[in-house]
Amino acid sequence: MINSAVLSGVGLRKSYGSLEVLKGVSFAVDQGEFACLVGKSGCGKTTLLSLLSGLEKPTEGKVSLGGKEITEASEDELALYRRENVGFIFQSFNLIPTLSAWENVALPLFPMKIAQEQQRQRAMEMLEKMELNHRTEHLPSALSGGEKQRVAIARALVNRPKIIFADEPTGNLDSATGEAIMSILHRLNDEDGVAILMVTHEPDLAKQADRLIRMKDGEIAS
Repeated sequence: MINSAVLSGVGLRKSYGSLEVLKGVSFAVDQGEFACLVGKSGCGKTTLLSLLSGLEKPTEGKVSLGGKEITEASEDELALYRRENVGFIFQSFNLIPTLSAWENVALPLFPMKIAQEQQRQRAMEMLEKMELNHRTEHLPSALSGGEKQRVAIARALVNRPKIIFADEPTGNLDSATGEAIMSILHRLNDEDGVAILMVTHEPDLAKQADRLIRMKDGEIAS
């Protein structure tokens, strides 16, 4: 693992009205690191993930992603930067029901100046990596939960991101399928050097990470 931060947040605070959800959190993820955020529901894990990924802006503090400070960026600049540097994996898969597996994977490439055939080729390569060659033309309704999450992982990788944000990526899966998804994430981390920041409430999964960060009441406890 290279000791160089691909992502950092300094003094992050986030309030919604009078409710302060984050209370001055400072945090960094190194290149090639697999870090995991844990803590009770409502402690601020998902909010921190949203700030670090640029989906939301902090009330106070600064976020740097891929060596660039993004806190003051415009919404258009943030969207472009996320598209070029970040992959997202969600508990709910977030696949478009009317698009095939390969079209869902290619979705982050649609706004880019990439020919459609090249978009398809890159999507197919990612699906092959997920061992889904035989499901490329299937709609999400025809896929199992594990297959849907593998499509979501392929989508997260298709833009060749510096970091993947995974919010409860195994939350809707049975334990065996969840372990299979974790194996895929570890392979991507170990072999491809993709940094991963994962939120989970499952202790057995959390302890597989390089580093465990515990949150409590809007602060990092350890």
